[in-house]
Amino acid sequence: MGIKRRLGTAAIAAAGALLLSAPGAALPAQAAAPARPATAATAQQAEPAPFTAPGKKLKLGAKGAAVKQLQARLKELGYPPGRIDGRYGGATLSAVWAFQKVNGITPTSTVAARTWRALEDPKAPKVLVPKGRPTRVEINLTRQIMVLYVKGEAKLISHTSSGSNVPYCETAVWQGKKQRFCGSARTPTGDYKTTWRVSGWHRSYLGQLYNPIFFNGGIALHGALSVPLAPASHGCVRLPMHVAEILPGMLGKGVPVHVRGAFRR
Repeated sequence: MGIKRRLGTAAIAAAGALLLSAPGAALPAQAAAPARPATAATAQQAEPAPFTAPGKKLKLGAKGAAVKQLQARLKELGYPPGRIDGRYGGATLSAVWAFQKVNGITPTSTVAARTWRALEDPKAPKVLVPKGRPTRVEINLTRQIMVLYVKGEAKLISHTSSGSNVPYCETAVWQGKKQRFCGSARTPTGDYKTTWRVSGWHRSYLGQLYNPIFFNGGIALHGALSVPLAPASHGCVRLPMHVAEILPGMLGKGVPVHVRGAFRR
């Protein structure tokens, strides 16, 4: 859960990251084959268009045409990179991390030969729930990624930071009283559904959540100013701010949320 801050622009999202370190001609009606219902077994990314990587090594802070190509490719594949502006900042970094993790590459801020090759021939995220509904959320605690499937297609793939699994005790003023809260900072695995949500900043007894979408009691998907590579929250699933900005418009109420895996430090 995040520390209270004023919502900023993409530059703030970049600062938060730096602090840590789409788819043929129809057959005639009488000849058309019956539509096959979408299932998790067929839930993959749409076949991406051919892409030729520029091959230029990019580091955080880089600018130019190669960065713009990187951003456009990530967006095409479902990894939101923030504004496609040719500037390699925090939002683009979080998309790079998510893509690298899905493709078995150790997350790094440097986009070099291996990442460019993967962008030319990308893997789809591993399906965690083979018989899940076509529209659902899968949270992979092992890889620290979230995938939003819509009608069987991976529409949004994001880097996350879940519960740290470190016991905590914190004192906060809550409901007008100074209270002490203790817990295990755990994001429980299981099958849930999205419930209530808040637009903008929401104050909880453990901190500030941006655009939270709750799915397991007080546990939510929410934006945070710090979304490190390792789990670091009290139990919620942190998202980069620019992802939390667009997710509420894509994820409705009562949508299944499946949490699987365990992070190995």
